[in-house]
Amino acid sequence: MKYVIGVDLGTSAVKVLLVNSEGEVTAEASEAYPLHQPRSGYSEQDPEDWVRGTLAALSRVVKESGVDPQAIEGISFSGQMHGLVLLDENHRPLRNAILWNDTRTTEECRKIEQVLGEDLLRITKNPALEGFTLPKILWVKEHEPDVFAKAKVFLLPKDYLRYRLTGQIHMDYSDAAGTLLLDVANKKWSSRVLEAFGLEASFCPPLVESHGYVGNLLPEAARETGLSESTRVFAGGADNACGAIGSGILQKGLTMASIGTSGVVLSYEDNKDQDFGGKVHFFNHGKQDAFYAMGVTLGAGYSMSWFKNTFAKDKSYDELLGRVSEVPVGSNGLLFTPYLVGERTPHADAMIRASFIGLDGSHTLDDMARAVMEGITFSLNESIELFRQAGIQVNRIVAIGGGAKNEDWLHMQADIFNAEIVQLANEQGPGMGAAMLAALGCGWFDSLEACAAKFIRYEKTYKPNPERVEQYKKLFEIYKQVYTNTKSLSEQLAPFRP
Repeated sequence: MKYVIGVDLGTSAVKVLLVNSEGEVTAEASEAYPLHQPRSGYSEQDPEDWVRGTLAALSRVVKESGVDPQAIEGISFSGQMHGLVLLDENHRPLRNAILWNDTRTTEECRKIEQVLGEDLLRITKNPALEGFTLPKILWVKEHEPDVFAKAKVFLLPKDYLRYRLTGQIHMDYSDAAGTLLLDVANKKWSSRVLEAFGLEASFCPPLVESHGYVGNLLPEAARETGLSESTRVFAGGADNACGAIGSGILQKGLTMASIGTSGVVLSYEDNKDQDFGGKVHFFNHGKQDAFYAMGVTLGAGYSMSWFKNTFAKDKSYDELLGRVSEVPVGSNGLLFTPYLVGERTPHADAMIRASFIGLDGSHTLDDMARAVMEGITFSLNESIELFRQAGIQVNRIVAIGGGAKNEDWLHMQADIFNAEIVQLANEQGPGMGAAMLAALGCGWFDSLEACAAKFIRYEKTYKPNPERVEQYKKLFEIYKQVYTNTKSLSEQLAPFRP
């Protein structure tokens, strides 16, 4: 039997999957690492923590599986997007990595908009948001000039990890698309953007395809993990791109809905000139010469965990949600907007905050629980509505994450999205997508589609109920008004927040 490894470098932990040629997960391991938040709005990690955690997880997988290291043919990676790793002339980190959820760069975003104007969306296909990489680069340049003066190249998190395992520096297109430095349609670093901010072309790493071969394990990495030095290493992709691959989102008409801490709706696209006017993200896919549109709800699963911890701390999720099917559509006249930490799509608004609308003395915990589920799903539906307005077909949606583990929520998604919802039998998230890229790179398959046919299995399909679809259409129109009517109130309340 042959094997590959998928490494998913997340924000709180790294997860390693050992996958055989039948697409079965033979072994897995994860290692957590700390998040550093020295000031409000700051979010950083030590890149060496990623390396230590990954080496430990790889070692455990090799040892506990008992698989012959020579049979493990390849490794690839999925990684948290946008994080800035600055390297000196010896390729050593100059400071902690600044992560995707760091919000210190609002001024830099406004500067990018001012300097680039219409070229920003024309070239990068995305608006300037605090999470992206270029604003972080400009922040270091402005606030830590001594550090920036020593910077010779930047990397994203998984690319630094891969460099430490191979000694080779590269970046794939799907992750580069989230930097605001890539000409997304033409798949090259943008000279216009680089020149506008005084950045040298050499500051950007060489670009490769996600399934591209980038080297073999260094002797010391092989020794620490128990893997063979002959193990081939492939570039990998951004976590959302790998999540799409691992869910089989590889052709038009297929969409993924992921409800984790944040929520993501992602739809396959092959038209490089598709124009969303910056209302949704548009990135290069991990599949060669393909793209995806993506909308984000910042407080998706987080809203549910907040609700549970605040109102039902002693209940399990099964207990908390066990009776939501008995509550009618619309939660007995109660709406919830999941803006606990601001919002991303379609409202890039860091100041907006969540609301329960219509709450009265008759409402129960079950009503509120259903309202939270509906509100999260309504928020994701705003992205789906934008996709459809742009001509993207959204007929079949693969549900992953916490929202795919509750049958009532799957029915709800089918009705609110007005689309078939498909549940995976073997969901492994971005780590499986990384393993599939390694399998393709190793030559096991001639395409990702062929790999998906072998590796991905669907369990159950949920179809929309026409009556509930019509009810939810009316409620969705009311839901969309809540943002407009609470925006000013949220801004006025901001000075009173801790």
